[in-house]
Amino acid sequence: MLNTKTIEIVKSTVPVLEKHGETITTRFYQLMFSNHPELLNIFNHANQKQGRQQKALAGTVYAAAMYIDNLGAILPVVKQIAQKHRSLGILPEHYPIVGKHLLLAIKEVLGDAATDEVINAWAEAYNVIADVFISVEAELYDETEHQQGGWNGFRNFIVARKVVESDVITSFYLKPEDNKGIADFIPGQYISIKLEIAGETFTHIRQYSLSDAPGKDYYRISVKRETGTDNPDGMVSNFLHNGVNVGDILKVSAPAGDFVLDMNKKTPVVLLSGGVGLTPMMSMLKTTVEAQPKRKVTFIHAAANGNVHALRDEVEEVSKLENVHAYFFYDSPTEEDRKNNRFDVEGYVTRDWLHEKIDTKEADFYFCGPVPFMKAINRSLKEIGITEDRIHFEFFGPMGNLEE
Repeated sequence: MLNTKTIEIVKSTVPVLEKHGETITTRFYQLMFSNHPELLNIFNHANQKQGRQQKALAGTVYAAAMYIDNLGAILPVVKQIAQKHRSLGILPEHYPIVGKHLLLAIKEVLGDAATDEVINAWAEAYNVIADVFISVEAELYDETEHQQGGWNGFRNFIVARKVVESDVITSFYLKPEDNKGIADFIPGQYISIKLEIAGETFTHIRQYSLSDAPGKDYYRISVKRETGTDNPDGMVSNFLHNGVNVGDILKVSAPAGDFVLDMNKKTPVVLLSGGVGLTPMMSMLKTTVEAQPKRKVTFIHAAANGNVHALRDEVEEVSKLENVHAYFFYDSPTEEDRKNNRFDVEGYVTRDWLHEKIDTKEADFYFCGPVPFMKAINRSLKEIGITEDRIHFEFFGPMGNLEE
């Protein structure tokens, strides 16, 4: 427990963190990777290059300072981050390294304002916060390893099938090399893939949502090929698309993540996706019709056109069921799309359309996709009266803010 004086000092830094948070976290990563380049084997290079990780960490540090006297208020965020840490292999010994360089960055950026009193208070606070993370992650590691078919770290999986789903998305069916059982998962969860790419000094780890229902003898991921290879995201996705084939081995972590479909509910569920954001929604859709065949499901997917629309056939097959309704939005349909009536609405998913088509506010809404899409959906749902407890979403990558 922190003493009153320490809490007061940490909370007094909230305005400073709000103003300089991203500068601090940017410098933090520079210092840490300079002194510990081996950590680049864990951290997502693309998120670093795009500044997303720095922004996300700044938000977490700011929230920790704001609620330092009530850390229970940020426990949901801690649990979400801990899931990601477990999937990456973050260990207790990494926390002192992070703490050391975070304090160095605070002192360097704030200069004279970072008095010994401030640094000592933050050091004490960091140790308490780190202990919370370590404790939560220890439970996750234990649960993961001891569940049926579970394991910790990375396990070899064979690419059993590789299926081109659209011009930009390819699915990979992964089976364990040792032919032993695999851990179950909750629809919406992801796995981490660790890749060693020729010519690259460090390994690359990426998280990919599982795009099929659980209970199979394989995991399926459906990966979008990013444009260009001169950035880490493009490098990894293009390597998977062009360099990984049936029979190849991929290193895979056990399923993780807390953006999951609540299977204890029987209320209607609305699944909204944009682009490759449909991958966790596919798992939710297919699981619901298998496990809760009477539950009402509305599946709404937005894509540019039919050329990039993946897994369409699977959705259409499921939507033959009486309790499932599917709608496709194309904002740039091709002539072939028009000729074959391959979409329901031209344009974007709007508030008015949702208000007209969603006939109950008792439904639970799950959505994922590009950030602009998610912001628009979040705003629309709130404007038509959907309460926050029924709104569920996930960012692909570090956490962001849909209210910005």
